[in-house]
Formats: sequence, C-alpha cells, structure tokens
Amino acid sequence: MTVSTGTVIPNISLFVAGASGPQSVTTGDIFANKRVVLFGLPGAFTPTCSTRHLPGYLEKISVFKDAGIDLLVCMSMNDAFVMAAWARQQNVKDQILMLADGNGDFSSALGLNRDMTERGMGERCQRFALISNDARVEDVFIESPGGFGISSAENVLKKV
Repeated sequence: MTVSTGTVIPNISLFVAGASGPQSVTTGDIFANKRVVLFGLPGAFTPTCSTRHLPGYLEKISVFKDAGIDLLVCMSMNDAFVMAAWARQQNVKDQILMLADGNGDFSSALGLNRDMTERGMGERCQRFALISNDARVEDVFIESPGGFGISSAENVLKKV
C-alpha cells in the first residue's frame, strides 16, 4: 500500500544522532498533536537532495511556520550519523528534524521504498513529501523516479 490522503502515519522507530550514538524516536511522538511536513529523499549528500530538496525547505521555514506548520522533518534511508553530518554541512541546526530510516522500515510501511541497486545505492526511499495533521495525512506528493518538483518546498506550500 502506498501512503495516500487519510492514511494514519504508522508508529515506527526512526533514529537521530545523540551524544552517545543513535537514539530511537517514534513517529507516534513526532506526528501526534501537531501539523507536520515530512519530506523524504533517496540519500544525504546526493546531488538533487543537497542542492535543491533540503535547501528549498531551509529557505522556506518561516513561510511554513507562518502557514501553521509546527514541525519540518527530513527523512532518508541513511544512518543517524550520516544525517547528522549532512545537517551540519547544510547548516540545518535545529530548524528541521533530520531522521534516519536506516533499515527502511518507515519507507516500506509508507510504500515508498525503491530499489536503486542498479545505481549502486541499494534500497532507498522514493522522493516524496507529505503534510500531516495529528498523524493523519492531509496531502501527499510523490515524485516519479528521477523527478523533482512535486515534493519541492514551493509546491508543498501551495497546499499548506
């Protein structure tokens, strides 16, 4: 099943880099009682993700907040250390929650995992974004393979 409008966000553990290593956080805690924009991408440090996708959301944080979004979340099938290093490189600070779905459990539960072994990348997350309110999907934006635009900050803002 692929995530769609009305889907309840599954309660799954993801990871953030903590002082003593990867720390588990649950999507139940992240999405409950708030309006969230989540964008998922194939990989930290990859060209489109690093030059367009994440930077687009960083540039528009105040616009999202003014439109009633409580939290912006970036998720990729990398480990927590890679996500933390990428956040430092992109100067994210605490503006966007950077989540690691290293095992792909969350991506798979959303039906958004993608086999990219032909490109030497293994299993990855498909590029997407979604808007949720109290853990229920209001709108979802799924890119075709290799595409970018539908899940961009500019496009998602049209629906917030």
